[in-house]
Amino acid sequence: MARGLVGGAVAQQPLGASCFRFLEWGTAKILGEHWPLTGALALGFAAGLLLAASPYLRKLFIRGFCALATPFSRDTCWRTGLLLLLLLAVAVKESWQTEEKTCDLVGDKGKESEKELALVTRLKPLFNKSFESTVGQGSETYIYIFRVCREAGNHTSGAGLVQINKSNGKETVVGRLNETHIFNGSNWIMLIYKGGDEYDNHCGKEQRRAVVMISCNRHTLADNFNPVSEERGKVQDCFYLFEMDSSLACSPEVSHLSVGSILLVTFASLVSVYIIGGFLYQRLVVGAKGMEQFPHLAFWQDLGNLVADGCDFVCRSKPRNVPAAYRGVGDDQLGEESEERDDHLLPM
Repeated sequence: MARGLVGGAVAQQPLGASCFRFLEWGTAKILGEHWPLTGALALGFAAGLLLAASPYLRKLFIRGFCALATPFSRDTCWRTGLLLLLLLAVAVKESWQTEEKTCDLVGDKGKESEKELALVTRLKPLFNKSFESTVGQGSETYIYIFRVCREAGNHTSGAGLVQINKSNGKETVVGRLNETHIFNGSNWIMLIYKGGDEYDNHCGKEQRRAVVMISCNRHTLADNFNPVSEERGKVQDCFYLFEMDSSLACSPEVSHLSVGSILLVTFASLVSVYIIGGFLYQRLVVGAKGMEQFPHLAFWQDLGNLVADGCDFVCRSKPRNVPAAYRGVGDDQLGEESEERDDHLLPM
């Protein structure tokens, strides 16, 4: 009986090998030349989800493994299958927790400049954005792709800024994330990627370097990425210079009150204290009721007359003691009328 099992398992080995080769070919066609890493993670993740969700699939997986594997005993086969399931779960977990590469600042791990770390944190809103600019003409047309603390172009190169020749598709790494330097001023941030591909015949064949000048523009989060120039006429310290606008490079606006605002706030505060304090004093100390509680009521009632007198005094230039040109007729100017002054008009 054991021999029959062995013979059956051996006979099934070519079929299993063919299935695995077919799966490998199909995965390579779908995922391209980088399928070993990407395909393993994707298929492992999908298989882990399916096996975790369905006990029937887990049982079927172990039986299939036993049918395709080298003939061991049934207990050994089940233990090996369970071990593979455990390894698959660990692989899925590790692939899920894998983080994308980010800026590696100059200095040992944990000893980076706190100011540089603060600037990297400040630029986090740009991490998921990609910036592209095309320059040149004809065969000298180049595409520059830039990302802030994230990989640009071929994700296996660790590049933060790449140059692509549009005519032949050749990709040149201008700067990598593993050699990042960053500093800032009042309204700008300078981001430098070092460790790019070596020059062919310029700059002593040193590694390329990208310098990105991020200027303050409060009206946009990030825009206007453009190459400015390439300095390669020196023996060393050559660089590519780029510029970009971003509101993240702006200094925080310091909000302060003007002199007029301060005076208005002070005046309003004094008036409020005067009215509230006066009301309390008149009511609690003096014992006033109704309108009498208002502080200095007589003064405020006569305020209109006082203002009119002041306006009359300031605005009128005529002396007060000059008599008027026309005098009104008063009762005091009318003498007693004689009762008989009209007697001669009466008929006799």
